[in-house]
Amino acid sequence: MELKDLIKPENLVYSKSALLEDVPMHYCPGCSHGVVHKVLAELIEELDLQEKTVGVAPVGCSVFAYNYIDIDWQEAAHGRAPAVATGIVRVNPDKFVFTYQGDGDLASIGTAEIMHACNRGENMLVIFINNGIYGMTGGQMAPTTLEGMVTSTTPFGRNTDLNGYPLKITELIAQLPGTSYVTRQSVETPGAVRKCKKALKKAIDNVLAKKGTSFVEVVSTCNSGWKMTPVDANRWMQENMFPYYPLGDMKDSVKGDNNAKN
Repeated sequence: MELKDLIKPENLVYSKSALLEDVPMHYCPGCSHGVVHKVLAELIEELDLQEKTVGVAPVGCSVFAYNYIDIDWQEAAHGRAPAVATGIVRVNPDKFVFTYQGDGDLASIGTAEIMHACNRGENMLVIFINNGIYGMTGGQMAPTTLEGMVTSTTPFGRNTDLNGYPLKITELIAQLPGTSYVTRQSVETPGAVRKCKKALKKAIDNVLAKKGTSFVEVVSTCNSGWKMTPVDANRWMQENMFPYYPLGDMKDSVKGDNNAKN
């Protein structure tokens, strides 16, 4: 049997989502963004949502997300993605609307927007990429930077007396009555990717069922900003990020219920 005899549609095991544009991504090798993009594109395709999906891209490393997934996109000012998404979903209530934001965007300059959008229970999905650093602008300390973590603006490590404590914003979001599903996932292993895809699928289903805001945090790496190889960055994340930002569901309920899972 020759190779050409094996390359047939019935033997296909895996293929890239048709929604992923055939262009090189600008992300650093080992970056978690590309994996999350892939999973998101697969779900939108599998759920046949391409024509009714609107994504809102942030300011940050994923500012060019609209170049990679073939859906309608809107660009937002830094931190304002939830406010922009609110306008879109209120004018187009039958659309599936999501924001895609990093920790410097969502948990810093955009704290007011995300808290109030989630508290109102806007019917949208928020994807929150937490890599503990400002990746695009030079590796500065972010609100989620761990205590003692070295960045370009904390060369001796984050000092809580000076810089305050790392912000567990997802735990805060879980307390808000407007949120229905709040979870924290990762994508550093095949198993983690499958769990993240399952969580994103549940979040999308909740939005389609108009259950309020769904919020999915993905604890991620920034091997360039952390000055590590991709393998070392994954290991460092597991050993340092996961203890402070534990994975799992925090809330699984309906809009109006502010009882987060313990």
